[in-house]
Amino acid sequence: MPKPMRADARRNYDRLLEVAAVAFAERGADASLDDIAKRAGVGSGTLYRHFPSRRDLLEAVYLESIDELTDRALEFIASERPAGDLLAEWLQLLAEQMIRLSGLKTLLGEAMTDGTSPVISVCSGRLKDAASDLLAAAQKAGAVRADLEPTELLRLTHAVATATELGAGTPQQIGRYLTLIQEGVNAPGVIRSVTLTG
Repeated sequence: MPKPMRADARRNYDRLLEVAAVAFAERGADASLDDIAKRAGVGSGTLYRHFPSRRDLLEAVYLESIDELTDRALEFIASERPAGDLLAEWLQLLAEQMIRLSGLKTLLGEAMTDGTSPVISVCSGRLKDAASDLLAAAQKAGAVRADLEPTELLRLTHAVATATELGAGTPQQIGRYLTLIQEGVNAPGVIRSVTLTG
């Protein structure tokens, strides 16, 4: 089991991930690691202690994105708000994150896209678990059709993210596409619009 980080080491780690996510999005896989360390306010040695290779840093940024989604799912499951609304809101977040993650997958190469990467396997399982829990709650509340499967929901959301990348790429566009899909997945007589973000 990994040894817990000291508070200052944890801050450095989190800051490096935050800066790296922006740098990779702006400059691609060749973003300067030394520049990432500088922008994070740490030395290069600190970066390499946490992330011995460029791939280690890319994978950590990917995992951090999944952590954000699964943490939000847990928060939503514990919420007393209507389960159907919570599912819709989480799908909006998921689609937005999928667009960012598709870029990271490309940067990480073939292992991330052909399913051989253990990181992808772990992340896929966690996302499916989160979607399953939120979907089950919405189905129990009668807000979503009972025959919808978590894998179908994730694939539809991936399709929305892909379609959005071909268009304006805005949260509003994601929300419209999800609303159009949800008119097909909601229980009979239930029409719900996605709350737009951004």
